[in-house]
Amino acid sequence: MNPRNPPVYNWRHPFSPQRYRPNRSTPVAQTRAHLQHSSPQQMQIRIPQILHAVECPTLGSVLGGTVRSNERSAQPPWSSQSGRVAAAASVNVADKMKSRIPVVLLACGSFNPITNMHLRLFEVARDHLHQTGRYQVIGGIISPVNDNYGKKDLVAARHRVAMARLALQTSDWIQVDPWESEQVQWMETVKVLRHHHSELLRSLPWKEGLDQGKVDSPGPAAVPELKLLCGADVLKTFQTPNLWKDKHIQEIVEKFGLVCVDRAGHDPKGYILGSPILQRYQDNIHLAREPVQNEISATYIRRALGQGQSVKYLLPDAVIAYIKEHDLYTSPGEE
Repeated sequence: MNPRNPPVYNWRHPFSPQRYRPNRSTPVAQTRAHLQHSSPQQMQIRIPQILHAVECPTLGSVLGGTVRSNERSAQPPWSSQSGRVAAAASVNVADKMKSRIPVVLLACGSFNPITNMHLRLFEVARDHLHQTGRYQVIGGIISPVNDNYGKKDLVAARHRVAMARLALQTSDWIQVDPWESEQVQWMETVKVLRHHHSELLRSLPWKEGLDQGKVDSPGPAAVPELKLLCGADVLKTFQTPNLWKDKHIQEIVEKFGLVCVDRAGHDPKGYILGSPILQRYQDNIHLAREPVQNEISATYIRRALGQGQSVKYLLPDAVIAYIKEHDLYTSPGEE
């Protein structure tokens, strides 16, 4: 397995088994034929394909297989239904599985509008976590802020959610979740984390078995973790007086953890050392470096749109079309 090219799952939020459908792109009968007529050398090549065919994305990923499909998989990656052909894999597969902690990344923000750089945060963070050898990113969530956030020039949440969905049409592991935007009032980031964390735990396939006293119920190698994904500019705001509550900062970094993607002009290590809370829990803060520095912001996008300038290649084409269709960000004074 190449750690720089980790597996991609057909993950969908909410974390409900009913949201998944089987991927039957390869008949099981054909898989059995491969097994019966393969030499040991051929088996090393075919095992990832075989695992994919029998809906075992997790095991297949460990052996180098990649699951990419427009269909929704039958179960989330941590489901007990995965792993039907464990006997066909190496005896070391279980150890490799247990050595990686499944992670879901959550990004909160205005997404006004969502840009390609927002999407890059997820890719950079996922690469960084995979390269540590400790984590397996199994999904990502984009959570647009509530309309009552009170930010200037914030378009309606229904538009921001719709644009995010359009932007994520090409992603097979990131989803937009409208829960935060649909609340009656603005939600603090820590409350959004609590909500998605409870949803994640509630969806675990082995939890029902434990509740019913089935001690032999199979379970995942590790309980999935939810981590807040942000840019270094957000990390800097932790130092802004009266913006964040200290107890919320501590809960975020102690209970959940942060993945912070560096941005030009920022010093995330300095921000950590300058905060007693961040310094205390710095082991829970992962600093990911974006090798391609690009300071294209949503503020610049809004200004360019208001001045009638092109934003092609800065936003997904579907988002640009939506903005034009709904006549958004047309005021040249927007910043």
